[in-house]
Amino acid sequence: MPKTWNIKIDNYIQANPNCIIATAHVDSFPTDLPLEPNIREPNRKSATYRQVFDSLTTEPEKFFSRHSGIVLSANKVKPVKNKTELELEVLEANEGGSDGIINGGHTVLAFEQAKNYKYDLTEARVKVTIHIGLSEDEAKDIALASNTTTPVDSRSKVNARGDYKFIKQYLAQLEQKEDRKFRIAYYQNQSGAPRNAQCNVNHLVKLINCLDRNRYNPDGNKRTKHPAGMSLPSNITDAERERLTALLPLLTHALWIEQRLYEIIQEHISNPRRKGSNDLASIDIRKTTLLPDSKYSFGFGAPTDLALPIIASYRVFLDKDYKWILPFNEFAEDFLQHLWNNYFRKYLVSEKTAGNTVGTKISRNQEIWESLYISAQSYLNQHLVKMVNSSKSEEAQVTQGTNKRGKRKNDGATTVLK
Repeated sequence: MPKTWNIKIDNYIQANPNCIIATAHVDSFPTDLPLEPNIREPNRKSATYRQVFDSLTTEPEKFFSRHSGIVLSANKVKPVKNKTELELEVLEANEGGSDGIINGGHTVLAFEQAKNYKYDLTEARVKVTIHIGLSEDEAKDIALASNTTTPVDSRSKVNARGDYKFIKQYLAQLEQKEDRKFRIAYYQNQSGAPRNAQCNVNHLVKLINCLDRNRYNPDGNKRTKHPAGMSLPSNITDAERERLTALLPLLTHALWIEQRLYEIIQEHISNPRRKGSNDLASIDIRKTTLLPDSKYSFGFGAPTDLALPIIASYRVFLDKDYKWILPFNEFAEDFLQHLWNNYFRKYLVSEKTAGNTVGTKISRNQEIWESLYISAQSYLNQHLVKMVNSSKSEEAQVTQGTNKRGKRKNDGATTVLK
């Protein structure tokens, strides 16, 4: 059943058949309206919120003239109580709608807090624009176009357009299939999602981008040899969605590589050569890190892109259809230990000794990406040679065994039975 909310008003006008503009009372304004169409959640620490709250509580009678107003979406609107109230019928997402606060989440939060602190808001009024019967796309279009006093990050805009739906659907299936829970922030100030950068949806996109051996191929003629310093698009085209969809089955492997690297780092700093010391650059033992899979939390802070060059080196083991040349479970752990012991640990130690920080530099350092990629090629070649030699050895043993069993005398000659 659709829910209804009542808004007390002084007056209203019918701007067009599908839009009403009203002067609403702040002291009784409903603060539990859904935020579904909004492209970000309000943040109490933001400058926007503080400005609205201060304006409302210091001079409530001037709030109407100083504030741009609130924009809502409703399925139906009708005047009640002699036109002193507007009754809004709201369809939420689980009911197939996209109604609620399109713009003005910080304002409604300020209303709620001011009421909690017992401020007198009887003189405060706010302009409310109510769009009626909008589709989901129309509501999101208005939300994206609405003027805001603070910038909206590109991730929130991509999410508002619904461009992350294919990722959300894939993760939902993965959660059910593998009995795991992901903590991913798809938009600004998303409640229930950590602010940790590794839990940003853009980080997931970077993880699978690193395994795109077709786009990033040092052996090809393309300029993009490695995904170093990759920038993510502000919108996801159909072609980009198709490419990322093909890469999504590799997400589990990319997450595993990152998680195992962090476990190895945790083991390293837990057993330092000198007690209380940490010899790895940009690993901060005073902080914590959360990974997208909710099972994994670590007692140190690390650069967001720390694992990307290592993950990217694994693309050597993929064919053009993004299938593993070798079974992932058979080589993944040994190869990661190889990279850590022979290169990556030494790199972090040398940077710390030199007094340098790795930070975001690691994602732009072409030398790191190249060195790890070459190391992966060498590792793969050695592995394939061992497999060939092992295969030849087995063939030789089979042949020798046949010779011994198949010899028979025939007029002084030896015949090998086939």
